[in-house]
Amino acid sequence: MASAKIFSESRLGSGFLFSVFCMSAAFITYCSMYAFRKPFTAGVYEDMQIGGIDYKIILITAQVLGYMVSKFAGIKIISEMDAAKRVVTILGLMGFSWLSLLLFGLTPYPYNFIWMFFNGLPLGMIWGLVFSFLEGRRNTELLGAGMCVSFIVASGLVKSVGKFLIESFSVSEFWMPFMTGLIFVPFLLLGVWMLTKIPPPTAEDISHRTERVPMGKTQRRAFFRAFAPGIVLVVAVFVALTIFREVRDNFAVEIWALLGFAGSSQVLLTAEIPIGISVFLLIALAIFIPNNRIAFYLNLGIIMTGGILLIVMTLLYENKMLNPAVWMIGVGFAMYLSYVSFHTLLFERWIALFRHPSNIGFLMYIADAFGYLGSVGILFIKNFSNSNLNWLSYTVYLSYLIGGITLVLSLLAVGYFWGKEGNYPPLPG
Repeated sequence: MASAKIFSESRLGSGFLFSVFCMSAAFITYCSMYAFRKPFTAGVYEDMQIGGIDYKIILITAQVLGYMVSKFAGIKIISEMDAAKRVVTILGLMGFSWLSLLLFGLTPYPYNFIWMFFNGLPLGMIWGLVFSFLEGRRNTELLGAGMCVSFIVASGLVKSVGKFLIESFSVSEFWMPFMTGLIFVPFLLLGVWMLTKIPPPTAEDISHRTERVPMGKTQRRAFFRAFAPGIVLVVAVFVALTIFREVRDNFAVEIWALLGFAGSSQVLLTAEIPIGISVFLLIALAIFIPNNRIAFYLNLGIIMTGGILLIVMTLLYENKMLNPAVWMIGVGFAMYLSYVSFHTLLFERWIALFRHPSNIGFLMYIADAFGYLGSVGILFIKNFSNSNLNWLSYTVYLSYLIGGITLVLSLLAVGYFWGKEGNYPPLPG
């Protein structure tokens, strides 16, 4: 409480050090969550199948199903969550997830895949709980961008740690996820402790960005009725981006191997660092745009730009005009530029522009829930189709498809919101 009082009553509260503290707290916490979610994908589970389905696909599908259920539940739970319950909820959910990894290690193959469902089940709510400490502030874009760097960098980091445990300490692919989680427990506790020291938004924050309030069923229905076509359009874009992200992320080991980097655990991390830094810098610049209308439509333009880059970079790669490693990093940057914009800019400025009492958790969890539903679907399509495409070729194909969907639907969203503004005149600035 003392730390929070210092932050809220001193010049530090709205300055550089406060922003760094908030970003660090969110980054450490969410990065630690990835140590419980993603390390298992560093394994290849070679020659393991159930019913003709690759065992790694089964593990990923089981976890994503749990994660998806969590996202659908989060539409209600996160949007209604009282601030006083956030910290204990984070710790309880993370503890449940870690216990599932312990049971994953203890249960023999092939029966242990069920624990990946329970591992993913609580983790889908962590983003909303952590981001709720950051939203509704004049510099939310900066704080959110700092947090989002965690899910760009953290996935590569924890997979590198997991691969290192397998290669250097002969930890089995089934025990590696639990051991990776163990390494990050102290960081998780540190991050959560730091979150408790962040004070709520100030009156000036609220005047610029609209007060963020819990949303019951009536409020959620009212918001959906008010913006239904816009919600459908932006959620469809987010579903497409989530599909691409999940394929590139979950099968990064296989894709990098096909690109000629087999056996290199470092590339899983080092390739993501420039992406994280670049996306952070570009998204964080939005704090210098006080006008919510300009920032909102600029954000939709950024999302469209990501779609264009996916198409252009893949064309250059297929025509031997782009190095394979540069292409892998480039499409990652293009996808994350659009993907992170949803988490940090689009929904934040949407609420601020139209001044409809609400919170980001409601919008984000609708998008996430359907996004992960789509990623499950694409895994089954890939596995049961007659296509002989490997994961590299499949990623190339998705680059064109997702790029086109992102561009077209974002343009339609611009037209919708432009027409909607007459009913919700924005505040100046």
